[in-house]
Amino acid sequence: MSAKNKLSLSVQYPDARLQESITRHKVRRWVQAALLAPAELTVRFVAADEGRVLNRDYRAKDYATNVLTFAYNDGEDVAEDEPTRADIILCTDVLEKEAKEQKKTVEEHTAHLVVHGVLHAQGYDHDDDEEAAEMEQLEREILEALGYADPYA
Repeated sequence: MSAKNKLSLSVQYPDARLQESITRHKVRRWVQAALLAPAELTVRFVAADEGRVLNRDYRAKDYATNVLTFAYNDGEDVAEDEPTRADIILCTDVLEKEAKEQKKTVEEHTAHLVVHGVLHAQGYDHDDDEEAAEMEQLEREILEALGYADPYA
């Protein structure tokens, strides 16, 4: 995490509500902090309607969720020097609602969700308690290094 890995990053704002406060520079900093290897990533901020369609069509869950990660070379036989490729979709409506409910700033919560999505893109998951504990600890360490509080406190 401490060494900078090569990163090709596209940040898209079809839902422009956070474009001025959650800048490309911030997103890049958060992504870079969570990278364990080179990556080609897109981070896309969407409204609830697009988030719901994506969650329904790809996960069979008919609601908008906070973050979706589409890892394109996860689990494949990938060359050692092959970068991680993924799209990370953040639903502005959901993340703003969750930030308010959790009494966090939108920036804090977005930083957490970006780190969470980047870890998913690199093969981390939380399907069982052991995996969840490992992923959450890594998120805590990354966010602390970025100057943010424990997202699970």
